[in-house]
Amino acid sequence: MELDLAKSLDRLGTESAFKILAEAKKLEAQGKHMIHLSLGQPDFKTPKHVVEAAKKALDDGHHGYVMSNGILECRQAVTRKIKKLYNVDIDPERILIMPGGKPTMYYAISCYGEPGAEIIYPTPGFPIYESMINYTGAKAVAYNLLEDKNLKFDPEKILSLITDKTKLLVLINPNNPTGSFVEKSAIDYLAEGLKKYPNVTILSDEIYSRQIFDGKEMPTFFNYPDLRERLIVLEGWSKAYAMTGWRLGWSFWPKKLIEHVNKLIINSVSCVNAASQYAGIAALDGPDDSINLMVEKFTQRRDLIYKLLNELPGVECSLPGGAFYAFPKVINTGMDGNEFARRCMHEAGVAIVPGTSFGRPAKDYVRFSFAASRDNISEALEKIKKMLA
Repeated sequence: MELDLAKSLDRLGTESAFKILAEAKKLEAQGKHMIHLSLGQPDFKTPKHVVEAAKKALDDGHHGYVMSNGILECRQAVTRKIKKLYNVDIDPERILIMPGGKPTMYYAISCYGEPGAEIIYPTPGFPIYESMINYTGAKAVAYNLLEDKNLKFDPEKILSLITDKTKLLVLINPNNPTGSFVEKSAIDYLAEGLKKYPNVTILSDEIYSRQIFDGKEMPTFFNYPDLRERLIVLEGWSKAYAMTGWRLGWSFWPKKLIEHVNKLIINSVSCVNAASQYAGIAALDGPDDSINLMVEKFTQRRDLIYKLLNELPGVECSLPGGAFYAFPKVINTGMDGNEFARRCMHEAGVAIVPGTSFGRPAKDYVRFSFAASRDNISEALEKIKKMLA
């Protein structure tokens, strides 16, 4: 007997990096040596003082439910960090603590997505954006990053897509999967243009804000006070502090949405676990040494993988400006991204993600994560070079 399930479930997508990891692990279990360049998580340990803060919270008896919007001290730590980084004063009541970054996407798109509404999002882009838009029944309107040789968004193109049905604009900077970084001048132009569309809310995914290369600064949307009452900022601890498994994030919300999103939290996850939040306080209030070291290491790896990818026959790669991804075009090898990624895994023993995992237009691309040692990156690219010979 077949279950009569809601049709909306058929519209849900997924994040294929985990499927690729499972396939790679299966091959490893069969004895094949694999180099993992697929998952988007730092290959560093969570800073020791952060781990110790979580242990202390448990020892101190923080084992129960906490406020659904997050422990006040944690929300205050977030606002202190915003002040330190961007010199902007934010009310802690505008901050919601989340179990990772995805809930912010889920709740934000749920607030605006419905049949008849339009939501603008990037392609290639993090797959959960399009998945959730489709799930709500809204129309997913994509702006194509592949039209730019450096894979950066065009503010004019984005503004041209806005209609009277547009409810939400999704932005991510630096970008996953492309690694592109859009500088302040372009963000200024976009922010100015958005003043003409007061009914459009902005979801700015800034989860990679602390992983920007070449000494450049993050052009956060906190810089634009005129937009703040229709601004959602997605942020968190996962990437900056190597805390992906802790499931801890934070987001800034318009006043009009706080009550609604708090209800969504109560109806879904209740609250974020207490020990993780105390760890988050220690991370934000502690030194940035681990972040600075991570950026230094990622810069070295970025330079290496950029050089080695462009040395491969038929492969073209732009220079990543942030995050820890390279997104080369591989069609001139005689393979599309799916075939290239399949052969890399099964022949070269290198796990990467095909571009179509981030949107159908990216069929000629693949994503490499350089959250791996320089030795592993060099070995992986040497194996791929032999595969292409």
